[in-house]
Amino acid sequence: MIVKRNFNPVKVWGYIKGPATFSIIWAVTAWSLFYYGKQNWIALNLTIAGILGSALAIFIAFRNNSSYGRWWEARTAWSSIMGSARILGRLIITFTDSHAHQQNYDRERSESFKKEMIKKVIAWAHSLRIQLRGGKDFSGIAGYFPSDEVEQVMKSDNKPVFIMMLTGRRIYRAMADGTLGGFDSFQMEGQLLTLSNMQAVCERIKSTPLPRQYDFFTRMFVILYIFLLPPAFLSIYNSPAYNYLSWSAIPLSVIISSVFIIMERTGAANEDPFENQVTDVPMTYICNTIERDLLEMAGIEERPAKVKAENGYLH
Repeated sequence: MIVKRNFNPVKVWGYIKGPATFSIIWAVTAWSLFYYGKQNWIALNLTIAGILGSALAIFIAFRNNSSYGRWWEARTAWSSIMGSARILGRLIITFTDSHAHQQNYDRERSESFKKEMIKKVIAWAHSLRIQLRGGKDFSGIAGYFPSDEVEQVMKSDNKPVFIMMLTGRRIYRAMADGTLGGFDSFQMEGQLLTLSNMQAVCERIKSTPLPRQYDFFTRMFVILYIFLLPPAFLSIYNSPAYNYLSWSAIPLSVIISSVFIIMERTGAANEDPFENQVTDVPMTYICNTIERDLLEMAGIEERPAKVKAENGYLH
């Protein structure tokens, strides 16, 4: 996620260099044909570009709104994940501690249960982050599981779902041995349900792209607009009195083309919020926050360093 206000022009150029280069080359070529080649036929009526520009602006605005809607839905889902993870961590700890007065209470068993469950919730968040970004290396979450579960987790196809199943099993084992009470699982299951639903939302966004026709036709119309702009501006100078100013059609067409190119590229960048780009939802930061908060709840002092923005980017 980009958190800085000012962008590096070099990085901006990296996003727009293809169509922007075409705009510059074509503007210079069209002007050269008009001014040096005396090919006055190349000048088109400015109204044509004006009408297309108005229609294109509406089309790009619709596409960008849809792209931002996808990004915001993804960010909202991860906000819900953070909230539910905190609530689940609190319930794990408070419900376990609330049975300290029971005759079958075992402090060592209860403390072990709390830490094991907290680590499972943390591992679930990290595994979902890695899976959504298309990662293959899940070795970093191995340390969150008992030795007898590590191999099972690593072999599973959908690791967040499998971790959720292990979490559910552990809750009911705790109820059977007296670590939890009879109704404690109802509250915990509510938060597990929310986490599972938010995973499904993220997977839907990941697997369902914005309809390809919006992407294709937007790019094609932008290229067409870039093609029409230089001849349209040259029509202003299609008389001997103003011919010497015709060079200004180059910067004018390039500047206006760049505005539409940047608008189109902005929508494309926001379209996929889980691709490990600087425009992504900051899942690393969110998972780090979840981990630090839950470990603190569990009284574990050894916590990872807080993730901060680097060079204006929060990952």
